[in-house]
Amino acid sequence: MNPPPTLPESSSTIQFIILLLILSFNATTQTPLKFREAPQFYNSPTCPSITNNHNINTTTAKICSDNAVHVAMTLDATYLRGSMAAILSVLQHSSCPENINFHFITSSSAAITHHLNHTIATSFPYLNFALYQFDDSSVAGLISTSIRAALDCPLNYARNYLADLLPTCICKIVYLDSDLVLVDDVAKLSATPLGDHAVLAAPEYCNANFTFYFTPTFWSNPSLSLTFEGRNACYFNTGVMVIDLQRWRDGDYTTKIVEWMELQKRMRIYELGSLPPFLLVFAGNIAPVDHRWNQHGLGGDNYRGLCRDLHPGPVSLLHWSGKGKPWARLDANRPCPLDALWAPYDLLQTPYILDS
Repeated sequence: MNPPPTLPESSSTIQFIILLLILSFNATTQTPLKFREAPQFYNSPTCPSITNNHNINTTTAKICSDNAVHVAMTLDATYLRGSMAAILSVLQHSSCPENINFHFITSSSAAITHHLNHTIATSFPYLNFALYQFDDSSVAGLISTSIRAALDCPLNYARNYLADLLPTCICKIVYLDSDLVLVDDVAKLSATPLGDHAVLAAPEYCNANFTFYFTPTFWSNPSLSLTFEGRNACYFNTGVMVIDLQRWRDGDYTTKIVEWMELQKRMRIYELGSLPPFLLVFAGNIAPVDHRWNQHGLGGDNYRGLCRDLHPGPVSLLHWSGKGKPWARLDANRPCPLDALWAPYDLLQTPYILDS
């Protein structure tokens, strides 16, 4: 019997490369997540109307109504499961859920935006929402590598551009991260007074080591270290903010943040992604919010994501900022105790759940 023909070395190499590509594709391609339809929530009898019966364009009336509560979130495939839980928690604990308008910022990919729009509309068919595509080319050249790769996603920087992306009739908005749930009425948070001058409000943590958020290069430069002169600058988490978009526009704060990002590309003055530019521009000049509205850090630190306890005091919002996310830990059968508080809001459709 003749021996089987041998392939030339070049052909074997090509086949090996093709096999690697196939395996790589299969490993990185995930089946899109499927989510259950959420229950519908209705306004209480005392809720004001956000529509004007005499206004022909009902959608515009809802968006521009003074009685609407506006919530902005970024939306992507990586954190979609967390976003769905966050949306459900906002609606479930609202006295006037029909008065909430959600504004979702997505990537500029039309296919991704279409998928996300379909997912939201299927699970929340009654929801008032709009999607806005964010062209990440505006920040792609400004992003510096940070201590955790997830912090370098261009969509993390979309919050810098909310005033440009959203309709100009929207003056005040609540910005929320995707790794949190509310257990209180978001209207209370939205009603936070900003005073005569503040552009944004957020819980401040003045016991945190503020110097940690900037490099020795920053603090050793006399002109840079004077940035916080005369300001009682404290750390605040940008995952929960109330923003006056009109004051933001009037003060051109997007440009101010971008200028710090441009400096960061020339000389490394911070390590933590999109947070430090906000601190540089706003720390010491924000309106206070009770700590109950951001029980943050439940995802642990940015390196190991270890379990953490709640901060002392009442709770209105649970925030899994940090490396560890509740859905990932639950799937791995290694949940932290507080992850059980996130689980009831999980809308993921698993193969073990039968449609009723």
